[in-house]
Amino acid sequence: MLEGFSRIDFVAKKGKGKIPCYKANEKEKDIFKCIELNKKQIDNHLLEYGGILLRNFDIRAVSEFNKLANIISPNLLDYVNRSTPRTKLGGKIYTATEYPADRSIPFHNENSYTLEWPNKILFFSVIAAEEGGETAIADSRHVYNSIDMNIINKFNEKKVLYVRNYTEGIDLSWQEVFQRDDKKEVEQYCKNHLINYEWKTGDVVLTTKQICQATIKHPLTQENVWFNQAHLFHISALQAQDRKELIGLLGKDKFPRNAYYGDGSEIEEESLEAIRQAYEQERIEFIWQKGDVMILDNRLMAHSRNPFKGNRKVVVAMGD
Repeated sequence: MLEGFSRIDFVAKKGKGKIPCYKANEKEKDIFKCIELNKKQIDNHLLEYGGILLRNFDIRAVSEFNKLANIISPNLLDYVNRSTPRTKLGGKIYTATEYPADRSIPFHNENSYTLEWPNKILFFSVIAAEEGGETAIADSRHVYNSIDMNIINKFNEKKVLYVRNYTEGIDLSWQEVFQRDDKKEVEQYCKNHLINYEWKTGDVVLTTKQICQATIKHPLTQENVWFNQAHLFHISALQAQDRKELIGLLGKDKFPRNAYYGDGSEIEEESLEAIRQAYEQERIEFIWQKGDVMILDNRLMAHSRNPFKGNRKVVVAMGD
């Protein structure tokens, strides 16, 4: 039990995973005080469950969330080498992925398509959607254990190659992804982060390639974790009509993003579908309430977003 909290529930789950939901008691509504008192216990909860949900505290503004995030994770990170559109709100607080409300965002661990990632990710519900919009999560340890070992072994042997083609007017620009306007600075970033790059003339102005991990061992628990975004980057993640239109417009070799095995060979779509099913089997879902704060160990817990109706605003911070 955490000091200053009234009781503990567990949010709804489908698979083996669950995360605790702590609620403020009548005497103590100061979330900053409660976090300071319970930092070690919260870290222990993150290692055991992968996440924690805090509810019914008097936290309303993004500035308050910024203060809270800095208490939990003093070294917050900028979102560079991004794969989705976001807006920076001040400090190192960002909007959650800005994606059409009628679409789902698949499960993923933040920045698992790179060689560097935040250890923690924090979410704050500023405006809860009228319907839907849940930030569903899934325990990446259980996802790993749900995937056939033949698939895991092949991915571990070959790793994952992420290819991104930057075409003006389609998907994110290279300036937005790297948060730089100077090509020399982008080149230096790529060199520092083991990303191969090639500037081009024509429709595609830049192509980047990076080979990354398929799985990791959590540095503290030593548990195996499924940790990549092959199923999200691969063209099979697109809806059939979108996929058809993009192939007709660009050709398969100029897709904005795609994933291959590390040797450049095609990933079997049946393997990717098995991975998506493993995530779905471990889905943990709850309905956001205004003022909710969710803290995840980004290595242990993947997150996603359901379609929604009405206004919705969830903001995010990432850190150590």
